[in-house]
Amino acid sequence: MKTRDITMISLFTALIIVGAFIKIQLPICPITLQVVFTTMAGVLLGGKKGAAAVGVYIILGLIGLPVFTGGGGVGYVLQPTFGYIIGFMLGAYITGTIAHNGEPTVKRLLIGCLAGLILIFAMGIVYCWAINRFWLGSSVRTWKLLSICLLPLPADVLICVLIAFLGHRLIPIMKRMERLHA
Repeated sequence: MKTRDITMISLFTALIIVGAFIKIQLPICPITLQVVFTTMAGVLLGGKKGAAAVGVYIILGLIGLPVFTGGGGVGYVLQPTFGYIIGFMLGAYITGTIAHNGEPTVKRLLIGCLAGLILIFAMGIVYCWAINRFWLGSSVRTWKLLSICLLPLPADVLICVLIAFLGHRLIPIMKRMERLHA
């Protein structure tokens, strides 16, 4: 792996950490800016490197650094929102894989972003439900859980549109810079 790759992965890991603390607190699932940075990591770095940036973030949190929205440590896997964190890594991977599987058109980037977003929400909601149901013994109603967890979806879809347009502009610039420094 090149120094440039390690730097970009580290930069996106730092942005994801910052995104965890820019939040609107809701009863079950807070709204954060992590979707922005994990999706951008996939679009700009590609699937493997984007997922690596999220993977480093996850490792830092699990070893005890308070980088997650509610702290850190291995016990965080029992938090209802940990599924979103897993979803961030899968989402960055699928977004980047689709985005870099051909010409990075706005349409391709948008499809990649939306596919990643679907994975994030699917992992987050299923994990949140399972932890609430089986670990916490909470009888939270499925429809209530869905209504709370899907609250940020319209804003996140808009973010995907913006990232697709931004990525369409930035990917060629990044490729030119990479060729200059090769």
